[in-house]
Amino acid sequence: MKTEKEDILVIEDLGVSFDGFKAVDGFNFYLAKNHVAVIIGPNGAGKTTVLDLICGKTRATSGSVKFKGRELRNLKEFRIVRAGLGRKFQTPSTYENLTVFENLELSHPDGHGVFGCLIFRRTKEILARIHEVAKTIGLDEKLDCEAGILSHGQKQWLEIGMLLMQEPEVIMLDEPVAGMSVRERTLTAELIRAISKDRSVIVIEHDMEFVREIADRVTVMHMGKVIAEGSMDKVSSDPKVIEVYIGH
Repeated sequence: MKTEKEDILVIEDLGVSFDGFKAVDGFNFYLAKNHVAVIIGPNGAGKTTVLDLICGKTRATSGSVKFKGRELRNLKEFRIVRAGLGRKFQTPSTYENLTVFENLELSHPDGHGVFGCLIFRRTKEILARIHEVAKTIGLDEKLDCEAGILSHGQKQWLEIGMLLMQEPEVIMLDEPVAGMSVRERTLTAELIRAISKDRSVIVIEHDMEFVREIADRVTVMHMGKVIAEGSMDKVSSDPKVIEVYIGH
């Protein structure tokens, strides 16, 4: 077992019950700095619920979630974001009538809140950050385009860019390549590997070839529990994983 000093995020014995049903049960998870960790498993395994518990959307009934040694379990969602964790949900939530530039600009921390909006100024530093992030997500030539006319994949990248504007240390992505073309999936894998050079990434995904491209470590869930963990080669050859997930 790794120690907290080696990991940026330490989750131990995490659990939540809904009307007696244990959606997540005794979940242990250790995320290293600048690593990509992927959580896989059949539908209903508890994968998205784990992200809900980490970001504070759902309150855990047991266990611990520590980010850089700080307990997050009782913090409100916005405080968890400010602590350095960002999450992208399955469906893109960009501002469709605004340009790529404006979406990124609005995501800068200085513009958050009523007071932030009132005093927000477009500084050279913010402009530089917008162009840097736009280049990272491959939309530097689309800055003047409205988000609504972007392809599905480009909208996903824009939302990742909106997270990057906040400079989180951990990014959580829920099925980021769902509905993408083969080309978009390849570019998304390259994007995730690029952003993991400066931060840690948690991904929930079903596309096994995509997982193999991006994952430093794979965690397999079934019925709220971890049933296997390790490299993609290791978990994909595990008899129990084959039985409950890959085999079907």
